[in-house]
Amino acid sequence: MKISIIGGGIGGLVTALKLNELGHEIKIFEAVKEIKPLGVGINILPHSVRILKNLGLEPIIANNAIETSQLVYYNKFGQKFWAEPRGKFAGYKWSQYSIHRGDLQMLLFNEVIKKIGKKSIILNAHFSYFEESNNKIKAFFKSEEKTESYESDLLIGADGINSAMRKQLFPAEGPPIFSENVLYRGTSIMKPFLDGASMAMIGSLKQKMVVYPIQKVTDDGLSLINWVGNIKEGGNMLTIRDWNKKTDKNRLIDLYKNWTFDWLNVPEMINKSETVYEFPMSDRNPLDRWSFGRVSLLGDAAHPMYPIGSNGASQAILDAEALAEHLKNTEDPVDALQAYDADRRPATSKIVLQNRAKGPDEIMDLMEDWFPTGFTKKEIPHNKLEVVMDNYKRIAGFDIETLNLKN
Repeated sequence: MKISIIGGGIGGLVTALKLNELGHEIKIFEAVKEIKPLGVGINILPHSVRILKNLGLEPIIANNAIETSQLVYYNKFGQKFWAEPRGKFAGYKWSQYSIHRGDLQMLLFNEVIKKIGKKSIILNAHFSYFEESNNKIKAFFKSEEKTESYESDLLIGADGINSAMRKQLFPAEGPPIFSENVLYRGTSIMKPFLDGASMAMIGSLKQKMVVYPIQKVTDDGLSLINWVGNIKEGGNMLTIRDWNKKTDKNRLIDLYKNWTFDWLNVPEMINKSETVYEFPMSDRNPLDRWSFGRVSLLGDAAHPMYPIGSNGASQAILDAEALAEHLKNTEDPVDALQAYDADRRPATSKIVLQNRAKGPDEIMDLMEDWFPTGFTKKEIPHNKLEVVMDNYKRIAGFDIETLNLKN
């Protein structure tokens, strides 16, 4: 079949690779004139690393990433209240990786060119609308000079939270929903903290800092540290998720001026970052349907979620595998899209809602409420925190017992 994919992000590129394995003819349409490594750090969880490994990509990912050893939670005073191993360190069959989002996108882009061909990616193609007739889908694209169309058997919308395909399917939906939280992102070259491969969550959801290394950059032990400050700003603001919207880091340094711990100096880390990016945390309400005939949605176009629990990119990768599996095992492609919808939509809807309810980071607010001035080690309610963490793993599809049964 001829299958068109709108969007050349992580979800769209992995989908192309999975569908190419099945022998389909793939075209990816991307609005930008040039694919560039945008964004900062992301995590790839074991359930999605499994899929990338089966595509033969794990060695190159490992060479461009840090294998995450543990997830550690601290309060605003730098006191540790939760730690758990991650990936293979926790007994999974697959690793967890921290990587620059742009590096992951570029290595996927290069793999698509290698396996499918450079002509499979059409740049500067702004999706406008689609029409379906006679068991075919015709998608229309605008560039500066003209409008062109391309006909295929299936059309997959992987064009992000502001998806033009989603807008055609749900014209009355409106803009994304702003959480009143703003994420401030940056990267800093510095000595790594803790064991050099840890992901640390500090504070509460009123003011939070997430830090983890994404790359070793020098032989003398320096690493590229990704950090994300989460500030409850309140009020109204634009909800367009622009990876490259710059902001003033001096205000941020002032907000975190007291966050100096024996294992990490947060204001110093922020100051080492050349550029700080502002990113409003937003999502959309879960849909009651993704697939319409020969058209379906995938990734952030289908289920944009708060970046809590390290699940955004991972869930798009899971979508790609599920779509490929249903197309492989279902004779009628329309039925396959319906089966994909029935498989993935309920699962991701739960994660969207769970992330709105703070996801695993609920334990940060619990500890802030219980111990606003700090705690002793004996006071930490480990059993209550464990319930929250284990519940999220089950909802997000990476509880170790279930996942390790897969190949």
